[in-house]
Amino acid sequence: MATFVLVPGGWKGAWAFESVVPLLEHAGHTVHALTLTGLSPDDDATVATANLDTHADDVLRHLEERHITDATLVGHSYGGMVITAVADRAGDRVSRLVHLDAFVPRHGESCWSASNGHFRKLFAAGAAATGFSVSPPDGGDPRRRPHPLGAFLQAIRLTGAFAEVPRREFVYCSGWEDRTPFAELRLRLQADPGWQVHDLPTGHDAMHEDPGAVAALLLDDVARAPVDPEPCGRVVGRMNRVPEVDSSVSTRP
Repeated sequence: MATFVLVPGGWKGAWAFESVVPLLEHAGHTVHALTLTGLSPDDDATVATANLDTHADDVLRHLEERHITDATLVGHSYGGMVITAVADRAGDRVSRLVHLDAFVPRHGESCWSASNGHFRKLFAAGAAATGFSVSPPDGGDPRRRPHPLGAFLQAIRLTGAFAEVPRREFVYCSGWEDRTPFAELRLRLQADPGWQVHDLPTGHDAMHEDPGAVAALLLDDVARAPVDPEPCGRVVGRMNRVPEVDSSVSTRP
């Protein structure tokens, strides 16, 4: 059985995977959906000081405290920055990386530098109120929280060790091609034999638009049995406990 560690994108917490977690658990796997430092409702104090290193340390500490040694790290959007940094520092604790419509940074890149004009405008506008956190864009899930500005701006430092992870995958969501910052990244990774590239015909929030398809991609070569959609009816009740477990990640930086 696999151990999945799910890292959300900007402004989001463990709840971002609430429709996917029960599908993976129903297939018999262990799932840890994380909320990073500064993104919990009771975590206003740390949003000013958190950055990409803080978030990588959150995940590394989670792996160590729970003695996870064969992790499948899944990062959505900004979470791709985090899982890349983690894999570069985690030694052999990580066996698979899945960048779910997510950044795959090279050494020295940041979320800001690897993004496009659309998102740079969102980051700048969102940071205008405080100068240290980025308010969520208008619309969307009301649970979203201000995101640490430093996490979007800090350049990643890589040794290249992340390239030793045996299995590396990128999922391209094609349903928002007017705004996606990942079109060129998709082409780059398609030309790299070290990466497997998948396409999903959803918008960026694939976990909510088509959780069954996301779970099926994650379960490929892990569990060949079809994904049973029935657990989706139990999402709310089961996810009530996930943020409680993972709130320790964001409240003990």
